[in-house]
Parts: sequence; structure tokens; C-alpha cells
Amino acid sequence: MKRTALALLGVVTFLVACSRAAPPADPVRAVKVITVGSGAYQSRLEFAGEVKARVESRLGFRVGGKIIRRQAEAGQRVKAGQVLAELDPQDYRLAADAARAQVAAAQTSRDLASADFRRYQELKNQNFISGAELDRRETTLKSAEAQLQQARSQLAVQANQASYASLVADVSGVVTAVEAEPGQVVAAGAPVVRIAADGPRDVIFAVPEDRLSGIVPGEPVRIRVWAQNRETTGKVREIAASSDPQTRTYAVKASVDAGEALALGSTVYVTPEMAALAGSQVIKLPTTALRQEGNATAVWVLDKASMTVNSQVIQVATADGNDVVVASGLKPGALVVSAGVHVLSPGQKVSIYQPAVVATGASPAQTPPYAERPAAAPASAAASR
Repeated sequence: MKRTALALLGVVTFLVACSRAAPPADPVRAVKVITVGSGAYQSRLEFAGEVKARVESRLGFRVGGKIIRRQAEAGQRVKAGQVLAELDPQDYRLAADAARAQVAAAQTSRDLASADFRRYQELKNQNFISGAELDRRETTLKSAEAQLQQARSQLAVQANQASYASLVADVSGVVTAVEAEPGQVVAAGAPVVRIAADGPRDVIFAVPEDRLSGIVPGEPVRIRVWAQNRETTGKVREIAASSDPQTRTYAVKASVDAGEALALGSTVYVTPEMAALAGSQVIKLPTTALRQEGNATAVWVLDKASMTVNSQVIQVATADGNDVVVASGLKPGALVVSAGVHVLSPGQKVSIYQPAVVATGASPAQTPPYAERPAAAPASAAASR
């Protein structure tokens, strides 16, 4: 019996030694959590802009020719009716003289046809000629009158052409650019002088596509003048219908309040009021809580009853400082993991991280580098980040 017992004991010991060890239990990770709350949207977008005149015209001659004189200079103030540049008018004067000669010839022909018609009318009254002959003379008179009218119209055109040899300012304003010099031959309509008309001023700034939805026409903006370190206000007046092909941004024009004397071309900073979000209650999370799940953005939500984490897809609206504004997917009061999100898996058990208590007199090296937010923080805790 002793031998049998010893043999059985040896077999059991051998089997136990050869069996596979049970896998160790998954470690319970300590995670930092924050309580989701709502807070006021605080961020303000600021764009660099430039002050420009609302009306800026490129003036050019209505006829072609050689520039013989230019009176306008960049930065010069001009008044409506002031001569800015002149073309060589010799050819246009000769054409006008030729038109006057044509008028004189047509008038002579008309007078001759009129005298013939009167004579033939008297002869018709005395029955010396037929009615057909009188009709021919009347037709000749009408043709001569038409030729005279045509010659006069041609003379008016040539006189206008001669007057177009002088480039005249049609509005009062400031010359912002000169694009042609004396001696240069320019075509009709080619820009010679650029004038910023007196009157309202606009601030033009570029907005990226992802920020355009937060700007609407009529929205108030704050304008900060960089050189003078002062602020004024305005309103969004116009938003470009298409983006710039090089920068892929949209040009936005904001009208400056009347009475503000902003220098043309000066640099300003524009801060839209963000009517869609400003002052509204939003849910915000730190960027450390976000992770990518395929093409979606997700966070880990802690189930405090089972102390497990589950993935929750969210929709991010925009940024607010170092936080993100959540458009959908979360409700206030939820517990969200704020650190270590990339080492967790769905359904994993976790514990809430508790900072170590430093004993009195401990060296600074033993102090933890950060403190944990309590899990039961008030609803405004997340908004304060």
C-alpha cells in the first residue's frame, strides 16, 4: 500500500508539473478621468486684414495713343475733373478738322438741293414740269439733309475723340498706383492711374474654408489697428462666393463704421463675434482625451458601476484654445478618460488614478508631476480648461 501511494503521489506530482500555468489576469490600469460639463464658448478668431477703399477705379484713356504728359503721382490727392494725364492729340485734331470740312461740304450740297427744290416747286405751280420731276428734287433734298446730319454726327464723334486725349479724374480721392509713364504708347482702356475714391472704407481679410461657416453677412466684428493700437467696430458686408485659387481662402469684406479715418493700406486685425457660438453653452474636452477610430473621432467613457471603459464616437465642432468643442456624442455628467487613451481596449477594467500623497519633508523629486482631477468634479470643471 505504501508503494502504491508513493507511485500515485509521484504521478500526480508529474502531471501537475507538466500542466500549463493559468494566464495572469489583465492589469487594472489607473486612468485619469474628467466629468463632462458645459461652459461658455470663449475663443475668438483673429485675422490679419488690410484697409481698402470701397470704390477703387483703374482709370485709362478711352482712345489709344502716346502719353506726352502725366500730372498724377502715387499718393497725391486729386479732385473730380482734375487732369491726370494727356495723350498726343495731333491725330485727333486733324480728324476733327476733316470732319468739320465734311460738314461744310454736306451743308453746301444741302443748300444747293434746297434751292433747286424751291425753283422746281414754282415751276410745278405754273404747270411747266410734271409732279414726278418735283418728287425727284424733293428726294435729292432729303438725301442732302441726311448727309449733313451724318457729317455733323461724325464731327461730334471726332470732337469727343480729341477730348478723350485728356485723362480726367471722375471722382475725388487718392492716387494709389501709377501704371503708365510719359512716352509710353497705350491702347484704349489700358490702366494708367488707380484712384481710391473718398468715402466708406472696407477691411479685407482672408478666412480658411473650415472657419467660413462661423462668419455671416451682417455679423459685427472688432477691428484692431496695429500701428495705432486702438480698436473700432464694423460689420461683415460681403463674403466671396469662391475661394482664391492659390491660397484656397475666402475673401471677406467688413465695412468700417462711418467717421473712422483709417489709413489706406494699413494693417488691422479683425475679430469676428462668432455669432454661431459666442456666449453659447458648449461641451469642451482636452485634446488628450481624443483618439482616432477609423475615420471618426472617439473618446473612452467610464462606466462607474462596472469600472470599465467603452468607446464613444463624438463630433468635433471647432477648437477653443487648447480644448475642442464637442458638437454631439456626449452629455454633461459623463466620465471621460483624459489621459492614456491609446493603451485601453473596449470593456477593459480600470481604476481612477489617485495622486500619491507626499510625506512631509519629502524631496522634490518624489512629487508627482501633475495632479488628478477628481472624478466627481462639478459640471463646470471641463469648461474651465
